[in-house]
This record gives sequence, C-alpha cells and structure tokens, in this order.
Amino acid sequence: MEGGKEQRLVAVTRSMMAQQNPLEQLQAKFKEVENGFKSWLAKQSMPVEAAVVTATGAAQGAAIGAIMGTLTNDISSSLPTPPQASLNPQAMASLKQAQALSGGPWVQARNFAVMTGVNAGIASVMKRLRGKEDVQSSMVAAFGSGAMFSLVSGMGGPNQAANAVTSGLFFALVQGGLFQLGQKFSQPPAEDVYYSRTRSLLNSLGLQNYEKNFKKGLLTDNTLPLLTDSALRDVKIPPGPRLLILDHIQRDPELREKR
Repeated sequence: MEGGKEQRLVAVTRSMMAQQNPLEQLQAKFKEVENGFKSWLAKQSMPVEAAVVTATGAAQGAAIGAIMGTLTNDISSSLPTPPQASLNPQAMASLKQAQALSGGPWVQARNFAVMTGVNAGIASVMKRLRGKEDVQSSMVAAFGSGAMFSLVSGMGGPNQAANAVTSGLFFALVQGGLFQLGQKFSQPPAEDVYYSRTRSLLNSLGLQNYEKNFKKGLLTDNTLPLLTDSALRDVKIPPGPRLLILDHIQRDPELREKR
C-alpha cells in the first residue's frame, strides 16, 4: 500500500512539474528537433551537407541583414553622392564602404546572406575534411566569407582582388580571436566534473535549478547512490523534487546496485 501511494505521488508530482514548465518543454522539443536534424545531416554526403548548411546559414543571415537594413532606414539613400571626378580613390573607397554598410533591407539581406552562408558552408566542409572544429577551420571559413562579402558589397577601392584578400584576412583574424575567447570561457569550472551525472539526472527530470543545492551540500556524483530524503532536505530541496530524484535513483540499475 505504501509503495503504491508513493508511486502515485511521484506520478502526480511529475505531472505537476511538467505543467509548471511549459518553456522548458518547448526548449526540450526544439532541442530534440535540432538534434534530429543534425543526426540526419551527418549521414549525408559532404556536398549535400555543405549545400544544406550554406542555404540555412544564408537564410539566417538574410533575415538578420533585412532587420538591420530596416533599422538603419536605408541611410545610404540619404547620403549625397558627389561626382566621382571630384573624389580621389581613397575618398571614393570610403564612400562605397559606407554605402555597403548602410544599405536598405534588400542590400543588407544580400550581404549578410553571402557572408553567413559562405562561412557556414566552408566550416562544414573543413569539419568533414579535418574531422574536427578548431580555430584553423574557423579562420579559413571566415576568410572565405570575408572575401565574398567584399566582392558582393563592393567595399574598398578599385582593386577588388586586393580588397577581397584584405577583408578575408580581417574576418579571419577577428573570428580566430573570438573562437579562442569562446573556447576559454566555455570550459566548465574544474569542480563541474564531479557533478556531470548529477547534472544529467536533474536535467532529465526538469530540475536543473537545484544543481546549486547539490553543489552547496557537496553532493557529488559519488554520493548519488547514498542519497536519502533527509540528505536532500538538508540542502533545501522541496518534497516534490525529492521524491522525483529518489524515484529516479531507485529505477536506475547501476545506482540501485551501488546502493
């Protein structure tokens, strides 16, 4: 009888937790769709993957560019364009650069579509060829996107080849630096390795907000088989989540064996 009551209480608690977290449910569904798409894409040939990734990257870039172009309200149309004869080459190059960066929605959509699409396509090809995603691959992709952006937008002086190389190098250096910074700050703290299984357990139950409680009480992965209701109560975890955590541990064959 007691076991049946506990099981019903756990089921009710699960239902209430699901109803209380619609945003987390939506995020989980989106993540599931995203993982399914990535899994399907990984099974395709390299040309197919490159084409799909380029198209999706270009679509995202076009949307961003259109929004930016709308916000700038086509500043380029309000800029007076003096006769080319009255400008030296450097001044004309600066004017073209300003027009390229302040175009209307269609111009910005085209520019950003090319930039992000080429970047995504080259990055996917480099990852397939080299078997990893590192700073070198990121810089190669950035160089290609920068060069294409320069050619399409018309930035720089009359020497388009030199402008493309210069823009490509600039994009590569910037993205390489950003990649290194991202790698540095994305590394989890050293203590997190002791809570990897705990984090996975809590995420599967929708209780990731209580990870800080486990860390505060030093309830590491090694203590999972030893957890009791009183131990969870001591770290201020409410009754409902406590039941879900203990029920999950009892159902896990490996943890149950260690108990």
